[in-house]
Amino acid sequence: MIINKQNIAEVDFDKSALIPAIVQDVLTGVVLMQGFMNREALEVTLEKQLVTFYSRSKSRLWTKGETSNNVLTLVEVHTDCDKDSLLIYAKPQGPTCHLGSESCFADTMPELAFLGKLERVIAQRKNASPESSYTASLFAKDLSRSCQKVGEEGVEVALAAMKNDNEELLNESADLLYHLIVLLQRQGLTLSEVVSTLKDRHK
Repeated sequence: MIINKQNIAEVDFDKSALIPAIVQDVLTGVVLMQGFMNREALEVTLEKQLVTFYSRSKSRLWTKGETSNNVLTLVEVHTDCDKDSLLIYAKPQGPTCHLGSESCFADTMPELAFLGKLERVIAQRKNASPESSYTASLFAKDLSRSCQKVGEEGVEVALAAMKNDNEELLNESADLLYHLIVLLQRQGLTLSEVVSTLKDRHK
């Protein structure tokens, strides 16, 4: 169930004044951290759209990133079937862990989650200096160049398969995925929207 200001009473704080809240990167699916929320922390999270916990060590509400500025921007709050724990989708603005890593659960990124991370990096380079990276140089060129690269890499993927060269197939597939993400970003589209299209077809 998605929790909002109107149905916050659905969350069961009667069993415990503090309930676990797991934060997940909405783009990559990586579990970023776990904290605890009381009702007030959840209310503040929904109101400010910034993930806020009840700190057991500080004995007060604590907004993630209040000192480091590495905040977690709220996307959605979900409750489990018993309504006594929370799953929070968020967009991290910098490293989540106080040790400087992306997640408090180090080295737990699923393989496919890297595509979301790559998409985020590519998006960040849209307006960068063309001299700063190959990706930035692609954004500085005409749209036709990105279209051409997707076409070329698609052909290379097919040729590698025809030759039964799996190593080349993997390399060319990686190139195709990279250039496809660049093209999608140029058009203001995301991999999530592609996945939504696939899900609609699956229905």
